[in-house]
Amino acid sequence: MVLQTLESMGPQHGYGIARRIEQISDDAFKLNEGTVYASLMRLLHRRWISASWGVSENNRKAKFYALTRAGRRQLVTETENWERLAGVMARFLRSAAQN
Repeated sequence: MVLQTLESMGPQHGYGIARRIEQISDDAFKLNEGTVYASLMRLLHRRWISASWGVSENNRKAKFYALTRAGRRQLVTETENWERLAGVMARFLRSAAQN
């Protein structure tokens, strides 16, 4: 979700990423700071995102995260996996409804 958010919105700070995920999910996902920043650290370690300091919309210093080329490749892979899984689940649900 973080990779997709950065792909669609461009560089964002952690708070902005969390709020966007909550917004898109209609608040089905409630993310606390610890969860978001732990995920961002893992993504940085894997070099799927980069980080740089900037100024937020309220004129505060904030770390902004951006998708890297490796992150875009990973996003393609993850999207394909999720689409495949969603197809399998749809087949199971149709099969269960027919029985």
